Amino acid sequence: MPVTTRAAKSPGAERGRRTKANALGTLLQYWRDVRGKSQLALALEAEVSPRHVSFVETGRARASREMVLRLARALDVPLRERNGLLLAAGFAPMFQESSLDSPQLRAARRALDAILAKQEPHPAVVMNRAWDILESNTAATTFFRHLLGGVAPSGTMNVVRMMFDEAALRPYVANWPEVGASLVQRVHREAVGGITDEATTKLLAEVMAYPGVSEQWARRDDPPLLAPIIPVTFVKDARTYSFFSAITTLGTPQDVTLQELRIESFFPLDEETTRNMEALVARR
Repeated sequence: MPVTTRAAKSPGAERGRRTKANALGTLLQYWRDVRGKSQLALALEAEVSPRHVSFVETGRARASREMVLRLARALDVPLRERNGLLLAAGFAPMFQESSLDSPQLRAARRALDAILAKQEPHPAVVMNRAWDILESNTAATTFFRHLLGGVAPSGTMNVVRMMFDEAALRPYVANWPEVGASLVQRVHREAVGGITDEATTKLLAEVMAYPGVSEQWARRDDPPLLAPIIPVTFVKDARTYSFFSAITTLGTPQDVTLQELRIESFFPLDEETTRNMEALVARR
C-alpha cells in the first residue's frame, strides 16, 4: 500500500503568519473603536460576512490584500495608516509618500502654486499633517518676518509652535486666549482621518506645557465658541492685521503626501488690514 506523506509545516512560519494576523486584527479593532463600528456594522459596510471579519480580527483567517483594502475603505482609514494595515497583514505598502518636488506630483504642485499666488497680497501657507509649513506665498513670508523682527526662524516653521511660543508669534496676537483655545480644537478637528497621531499628540502636549496655557483648552468636550468666525488679530508697530482663514484640501488623493496637505489662506477682516498688508508687501 502506498504511503502518503505530508510536508511538515514550519513552526516558525506558522507563528509568523499568526503574528501578522493578530497584528492586523489589533489594528482593525482599533479603527472599529475609533469609528464606533461593531463587527456587524463593518461587515455590512464592507459587504462581507460578520464571521469573516471576526476570523480576520482573531487571526483564524488570513485576509487577502483586497480584503484589507476593503475593510480599510469601510473604516475610512487614512492612506498612511492603510499602508500600516497592509504591512501588518504581510503585504507591501500600496500608497506612495512622494516629495512635493517629485515629477508625479507636478500637476498638484502647479495647483498649490496657483492658490498661493492668487492669495497675494494676503498670506497663504501649505502645511503637512504635523502643521509644519512646507510652502508659503510672498505675503506670508514677508508678514512672518515682519512680526519676528526681520529674522526668519531657523529650521522648520510649525504653525502651532509659533502661535504658542512667547519668543515667536504669540506676543503679537492681540486675542491670543481665544485664538489659542480655538487652535487646540482645530488640531483635533483637522487631524487626518479625525484622529490625532502620535506626533500630533506630542506636539499638543508640548505647547500645552507653555506658560499661560489653560488645561481646559485640551478638553475636547468643551462647548464650541459661539462666534461664527474666530479671527486672529496681530498688532505690530501700531498697525493691526485681522484675518480669518479658510482651509483647502485636495480631493480623492491617492498619495500620502497629498492627502495630508492643507492650504490655509488668510483673508482680511477689514479695510485696515488690507491697507496694512498692501503697504507691507510693497515695502518689501
